[in-house]
This record gives sequence, structure tokens and C-alpha cells, in this order.
Amino acid sequence: MAFIGALIGGYTNHLAIKMLFHPHEAKYIGKWRVPFTPGLIPKRRDELAIQLGRTVVEHLLTPETFKKRFFSIDMQTKAEFWIQGQLTKHLFESEMTLNQWLFKAGIEHVPSRLEGKIDSILDEQMTSLESRFASKTVRELAPEQWQQQAEERIPEIVTYMIGKGEAYFASEEGRKTVKRLIDNFLASKGTFGNMIQMFMGDSSSIVDRVQPEIQKFLNAPGTSELLANVIRGEWEKLKDRPLNELMGGFDYQPLLTQVKLYLKKELAIEKRLNVTLQSYWPEGANWASQNLTPKLTEFAFTQGEIKLEETIKRLKLEEMVQEQVDTFPVERLEDLILGISRKEFKMITVLGALLGGLIGIIQGGVMYVINLM
Repeated sequence: MAFIGALIGGYTNHLAIKMLFHPHEAKYIGKWRVPFTPGLIPKRRDELAIQLGRTVVEHLLTPETFKKRFFSIDMQTKAEFWIQGQLTKHLFESEMTLNQWLFKAGIEHVPSRLEGKIDSILDEQMTSLESRFASKTVRELAPEQWQQQAEERIPEIVTYMIGKGEAYFASEEGRKTVKRLIDNFLASKGTFGNMIQMFMGDSSSIVDRVQPEIQKFLNAPGTSELLANVIRGEWEKLKDRPLNELMGGFDYQPLLTQVKLYLKKELAIEKRLNVTLQSYWPEGANWASQNLTPKLTEFAFTQGEIKLEETIKRLKLEEMVQEQVDTFPVERLEDLILGISRKEFKMITVLGALLGGLIGIIQGGVMYVINLM
């Protein structure tokens, strides 16, 4: 009886374990489904999938788990170090030129395009200036401060002109000029001029008399005021004249062409683009490590931590786990569970045999006592 009890106890436990997984599908006799088919786990796989999904989301892959694992200070330091390394290696210490970087980004023919843009901007600006100056006067265009400064300079201009005039007429060249003017004047008067020369003698003597008078005129008190008034009057007239009238007939195109050539030569766009970033910015990597990478990493981790819970919800981990379990073959699920708990299941079988054997011994002892009575 002990042997039979052990055999029954061990087999029933073994059968109970097998019934967790077997059969994998329902068995039918005609239209009648055999009880306990399919096994417990295949039959309850939908519920198992739901419970596993909830367990994963609520207890395993929680926002707190991700924060501890991926948003720690150590992880942020490692990320910052990695980002800085990538920037230094692939950007600041790269042998690629700026032109190659632009080409890699899909931007081609940059020098010619920039030069074309410069030409276009200059043409537009010149057209705009011409249309703006078409009817504007100097008074309207020149800033008030400039006009005031120009008027304040008139006494200086007069003083400069008188000084230059005195120096010129006192020089030999000025004397020759006066003599030539007198000769031309007398010659233009015909007989009357000849008569004057007869009475006055050679024009040199006239120059000797006229030259001091010119000096006296230039040094006279009213001369400065006279010149100043004349210049002020002309300046007032000039301010009221349209600028295009003053510049009438001036061809801007040669000037514009020279400006374009000068800008292109000085900018040397193609030459400037055919160098590496490090050539322009040797301290770029150091600057990035101190100013860019820490702030960038901190911002990324802060935003990631803020959006973590929302991101997990959008991933729909519960549904993903449920779908995977629903499509998971029962054979693989059985191998997985048995691979983890095979020893425990064997011990359950052995325990069933021991309990059955113990019950058989007790039952045999009871029968033996009954027989003695």
C-alpha cells in the first residue's frame, strides 16, 4: 500500500504539472470537448498576457525604473563625455573643409551662389538709392548735423582760401598769371589797349602796381565776410537742388562693377571655405566642453525626464507585452518556465510520492490494527 500510495501521489502531481501546459489545444469527442483541455496556461493565455502586461508596466518598466537607470548623475556625466568626444572627433578636429561640410549637408556651389547674391544685393541697393535720390534735395537727404557742421566750417574755408590766394599771388607763378591776364586784357581792347601800354610801359610795371593791390584786397576786413556770404549763399542754393541734378550724367555702372570686384576679391569666399573649422576656431572644442556640451546634455536629460512618463504611455508597453505573449508559442513558454523551475517541479513530484507513500503506510497500519481486532 505504501508503494501504491507513492506511485499514485507522484503520478498525480506529475500529471497536474503536465496539465498546466498540455494539451496545447482543446480535445473533442465528436462535438463534446474533453474536460481540462486545453491545459491551464494555454487556456488562460489571454488573461496571462494581460496580467504580464500590467506587471511589466506597473512593477518592472516604471518611470522610476527608467529614471534610476538612465537619468542618474553618472549616466549624465557619461553622456556628456561621449557627446563631447564625438563633437571633438567629427567636428572640431575633422579634416573636412567648410565647403565639404556644406556639400555633405546638400548645399552645393556655395561660392558662386554667394557671389551671385552679393551682386543681386548691390544691384537692388543701387536701384533703391537711385529711386530714392531721384527727387530728393541735399537738404532732405543730408542729416541736419552734417548741414550744421558744413555751415560752421565756412569761416575756416574762407580763411584757407584767402591764405592760399595770398601765397599764390605773392609767388612768381602768381605774378606770371597776373601779367598774362593783363596782357590778354589789353590785347582784347585793341587800339585802346595799345595806348595804355604806351603810357604805362611794359605790363610788368602794371603787375608791380596790381599785385600789392590784390594782396590788400585779400587782407581787407570785408573780403572775408564777402567770401563767406558768397559761399553761404551758394551752399543754400546747393542744398535746395535735387541730388540727381547735381549727379546728372554720372554713370554708376563702372563704379558698381568696381565695387563688386573689390568685394569679391576681399571676401575670397572660395578660399575662405576651403579650410577646416579648426583653422577659424582653434578653441572650439574647449569652448564647447565648457559652454555647449554641459548645457546641451543637461537640457536633454531634463526634457527627457519630464517627457518620460508621457513617452512610456505612448509606447503602450502593456499592449506590446500582451501582443507578444499572445503570439508566443506555448511550447516555447513551457520550455521557458520548465527551464527556470524544472528542479522545483521534480521536487513537487517527489513530494507527492512521499506523501502518497506516507498515506499508504498509515492506511496499512490502520488496516493491520483493524484485522487484529
